[in-house]
Amino acid sequence: MINMSLQQLQIGDEYKPFIIAEMSGNHNQSLDRALEIVEAAAKAGANALKIQTYTADTMTLNIENPAFLIEDAESLWKGQNLYQLYQQAYTPWEWHEPIFNRAKELGMIAFSTPFDETAVDFLEELDVPLYKIASFENNDLPLIRKVAKTGKPMIVSTGMASLAELECLVEIVKEEGNQNLVLLKCTSTYPAPPEKTNILTIPHMKRLFEGVQIGLSDHTLGIGVAVASVALGATVIEKHFTLNRADGGVDAAFSMEPNEMKSLVEETERAWQSLGKVFYGPTETEKNSLKFRRSIYVTEDIKAGNIISPKNVRIIRPGYGMEPKYFDLILGKTIKKDVSKGTPLNWELLL
Repeated sequence: MINMSLQQLQIGDEYKPFIIAEMSGNHNQSLDRALEIVEAAAKAGANALKIQTYTADTMTLNIENPAFLIEDAESLWKGQNLYQLYQQAYTPWEWHEPIFNRAKELGMIAFSTPFDETAVDFLEELDVPLYKIASFENNDLPLIRKVAKTGKPMIVSTGMASLAELECLVEIVKEEGNQNLVLLKCTSTYPAPPEKTNILTIPHMKRLFEGVQIGLSDHTLGIGVAVASVALGATVIEKHFTLNRADGGVDAAFSMEPNEMKSLVEETERAWQSLGKVFYGPTETEKNSLKFRRSIYVTEDIKAGNIISPKNVRIIRPGYGMEPKYFDLILGKTIKKDVSKGTPLNWELLL
């Protein structure tokens, strides 16, 4: 069995952000399209390709009942019956192996989100290296415990979960001896408005949950929120991914296209590289630029015995003269010898 750690997956502050391309239902019920999505995600530079493992029957009941109808006026799926939606969106289980194999051939980590215990058993047969728990299942503690028992890394979206629920979740995972946990800050609306994303929660979660990696499951449009989250300490970014939003599909409206995923990979890495450490003064790369700072220069020819004044010295670039902080101090002093215009002023020239 595969049993990787977060370190082996290269998830952590010392690594560039771990980028997950979430296929979800964007295959539009075509295995050929699913494999194209895998190839596009690899080409864009994603670290991992994630799918979802469920059937309509493992998700809900096939009944006509108002409680099973999506009535939210702002939902992408308004008016749809849950069972019918999941029939449309699910990834056939016989597709999992070819999808995973193609991802691995292209150098990506392939894994899935199980939505019930039968899905975990199935994914174990495929030796998946890690698991994802979706926001809507983060209160399914028996499912979380079963996944934790595999000993494999777990990534859990935290949408809608209270702090008390998260503390319980983390405790259960650790009770099972699983120390490889990632929590993803998540806003479970589709798409999510940036102003409701609250990514300042990320550093707070890092302080609260010692030994747990914190990331972002991002349903906003564009890459701005994800890049900002890296600056706040996110080590994992998950985004839904499709070939072309115009092709439609259950998740297409809030999914990234290949060129956007490429930008996400590049810009989150730049954000991570920029973090560095707390540092003041010139860096190694800045030392060659010190000469272009301002300093005190002679700006017209001065004869020996003349007095220094704002008429014959100025603070200008480059930086070979005295530091500007001495300007007021040297005014009124006498020049020792003739000095020509363009000479950097120094103490040896003054009486």
